[in-house]
Amino acid sequence: MRDPAIAPHQPQGTVRLPAPIDRFAGRLTNRLIRAMPWQVIQVPTREPIVSFTFDDVPDSALAGAAILEAQGVRGTFYISGGLEGRVEPDRTLIDADGCKQLAARGHEIGCHTYAHQDLRHVSRSVLAADLARNARYLDAADPRPGRRNFAYPYGGGSLVKRAMLADAFRTCRAAGEAINRGPTDPTFLRAVEIRQPEEHARGLTRWVDALVADPGWLIFYTHDISPTPTPYGCTASTFERLVAHAVERGCRVLTVDAALDRMRLREQAR
Repeated sequence: MRDPAIAPHQPQGTVRLPAPIDRFAGRLTNRLIRAMPWQVIQVPTREPIVSFTFDDVPDSALAGAAILEAQGVRGTFYISGGLEGRVEPDRTLIDADGCKQLAARGHEIGCHTYAHQDLRHVSRSVLAADLARNARYLDAADPRPGRRNFAYPYGGGSLVKRAMLADAFRTCRAAGEAINRGPTDPTFLRAVEIRQPEEHARGLTRWVDALVADPGWLIFYTHDISPTPTPYGCTASTFERLVAHAVERGCRVLTVDAALDRMRLREQAR
C-alpha cells in the first residue's frame, strides 16, 4: 500500500507519466530491483528478530513509541524533515521536538528523504541535495556517527540511484510483504505493512508465528497509531497486541540499527 504523504512541492528533474502508466512503471522497477540485487548480505536464521518501524512520521506514532517502551524495546522512525508539523485532514506530522523526544527515549531516527518524493521522479542531483538537507534536519534532533538507515517514500525504488543510496545509508527499507532470510539485498529490505482494516492488522501476529517457526528478520512498518487510524495505520490496542505477541513468542525486538549489529552486519569504517 502506498504511503499517504504528498510531496510539499512538485518534484523536479524528471517528467511524470500518466498515473496508470506510472504505477505500472513503479511496480516493474521494484520487480527488477528484486531480480537484480545491488548488494547481498546473509541474514542469519538462528533466531527470530523483529523490527517495528514508522514512516513519515505522524505525531500519533509517539503512542507507538510508548507501547514499545512498555515492553522494554525500541523502534525505528523514518523521518521526512519537509513534513515537519504539517497538518492534514486525518493526521498531523511530528515536529522537531517530537524527533528529539524519540531520540532521547532510545529510538532510532532514520531517513525518509526531506521532501517525501518518489525517487523515480527526481534527478540524482535533486536527490543528493534533498538527502543532505534531511541529514542536517535529523542531525539537529539526533546527532550520531555513521550512516543512518533509510526507507523509500511510497515504497518505490530506483535502479539508477541504488549506488548513491548504498553509499549514503546502512540499509534501505522497501515493502515486499516478506521476511528477510539468507541472501538479502540491504538496499531493498523487505517489510510487512501494519494497515487497515483493523481485522487485517490484528491478524499480522501470523507473521510473528511464521518467523518463530522459520527464523530470520521480520520488519514491520506503519504510520499512525490512533483510535481512528488512517488507512495506513492501526489502533493502539492492535499495535500493543502485535508487539506483545512478538515479545511473548521469544523474538528479539530491535531497532533496524541494533538488528544489524545483532546479526554482526556491522557498519564499516568509511
